[in-house]
Amino acid sequence: MTDRRNLARNGARNGEYVMRQLLLAFLAITAPLAAQAAEGAGNGTSFVENFDRLDLKRWYVADGWSNGDHQNCTWSKRQVGISDGVLKLAFTPRKTGDRNFACGEIQTNGAFRYGTYEVRMKTAAGSGMNSAMFTYIGPTHGKPHDEIDFEVLGKDPSKVQVNQYVSGEGRNEKLVEVPGGAEAAFNDYAFVWEPDRIRWYVNGTLVHTADDPARLPTHAQKIYLSLWGSDTLTSWMGPFEDLGTRTMEVDRIAFTALGEECQFPQSLVCGVDISAR
Repeated sequence: MTDRRNLARNGARNGEYVMRQLLLAFLAITAPLAAQAAEGAGNGTSFVENFDRLDLKRWYVADGWSNGDHQNCTWSKRQVGISDGVLKLAFTPRKTGDRNFACGEIQTNGAFRYGTYEVRMKTAAGSGMNSAMFTYIGPTHGKPHDEIDFEVLGKDPSKVQVNQYVSGEGRNEKLVEVPGGAEAAFNDYAFVWEPDRIRWYVNGTLVHTADDPARLPTHAQKIYLSLWGSDTLTSWMGPFEDLGTRTMEVDRIAFTALGEECQFPQSLVCGVDISAR
């Protein structure tokens, strides 16, 4: 009886050992896949936004706060509207919160990573103004500050500034020409974000490439559209001019995940081999 019990115990232990080893082997195989899936989940789903309406499942409207002392306006949902399929973000003289101006911003609820980001927009003019389409994630989201930018400074809307941040470090600015002026008509701006580079385009023309691994963001980011002003960032944005109400207009914005087909005829993805070196 004792021998049978010992044999039974040993058999159970051996069975447990085998099951444990199988479980460890399973985890060793699936853990990296799970990690890759979790990372990929932040890539976001491809979309095209034509602004027939403001889809609040996709967009969050900033309201009742500002980004810091450098910003002379308070975000207000009253400065965000849609008319004839165009998103309009306004900057207007109106006491809002503790600021003398109100301004408009929307941002995606979800985060996006590698792929092609495209916006067709007409920007505001005026020294001290900033019209922007950019991606951002940061400490407020529990992540390092990563960012990729298109910013038109109203002091000289003949140019657009491209830039990227990694863990809060920028200093990668470059100004590129916008033929005819960013404020005069709608223009198409796009960047292609890949693991080993970012490429910026204006009206389908490549204007800048960043491929230094130390200067490439890696974290999934939210997409922002904003119009704001500053009294203090004069060396960058110029002295602020109160020219009354100004408006930034956005006809379309889209994200196409890396490797997916183009989603609309005018897309950069349709006409450019984004894998070409």
